Amino acid sequence: MTATLACAICGRLVAFAPAERPAAFPFCSERCRLIDLGRWADGRYVIEGEDLNTIDDARRLDRDLP
Repeated sequence: MTATLACAICGRLVAFAPAERPAAFPFCSERCRLIDLGRWADGRYVIEGEDLNTIDDARRLDRDLP
């Protein structure tokens, strides 16, 4: 059985067997994987949540956990 996935960077369709995913999965190539990594490193992608500016903020949130 073969599955098809569109690369999140370039949109190229990549066919693969689920048991044998490409090394750059879920991207079509190492190039697209590195472009995505660079976008994270540049801060273009963000995960919503409270901005932690200090270690004290992080410790306060950790204490608030159940």
